[in-house]
Amino acid sequence: MFTQIISLVLDVAASLVGGACLMRLVMQWQRIPFNNPLGQFVFAISNRLVLPLRRWLPPLGRLDTASLMGAWCVKLAQYTLLWLLGGAQGFIGWVITLSLVGLLQLIISCLTAVVLLHAVLSWIQPGAMNTVLLDRLCQPWLAPIRRVVPTVGGVDLSSLVLLVALQIASMVVGSLQIGWMH
Repeated sequence: MFTQIISLVLDVAASLVGGACLMRLVMQWQRIPFNNPLGQFVFAISNRLVLPLRRWLPPLGRLDTASLMGAWCVKLAQYTLLWLLGGAQGFIGWVITLSLVGLLQLIISCLTAVVLLHAVLSWIQPGAMNTVLLDRLCQPWLAPIRRVVPTVGGVDLSSLVLLVALQIASMVVGSLQIGWMH
């Protein structure tokens, strides 16, 4: 039970910090200003990790490599601690592989949360500042779907289609992760 509690705490901490790094990456990629409550939260959580990495990792165009590396380092630390807690059995290379898969899982989870919040807020508070911010965050993923999936009775189903696709991707990545762990 102790291991499960530590695993839960590590997962929550890694999701919070890694998710903030990923949110920072997307907000910078989309050129969304950070002078809003979400942006300030993201900065507060991710600055201590991302700023030192920036000295060594320059951005690639609009891609903030330091934020991406920060998210991966968080997942690597999480899996390394779990590996050490489990008796450090097996090959350390698996920890690196699992952390990359864990990063992919975190990306899927973060995108799922943002799209779900966007869908709910667009019905409850259309035009609110947070809804506009979430719309800009979701736009790169929803736009291609909107070109293919027509609105039905005035209802945009692109969020639903994206959420289903993300759940399928999460199942695939989860099964890969479980397969590699055993």
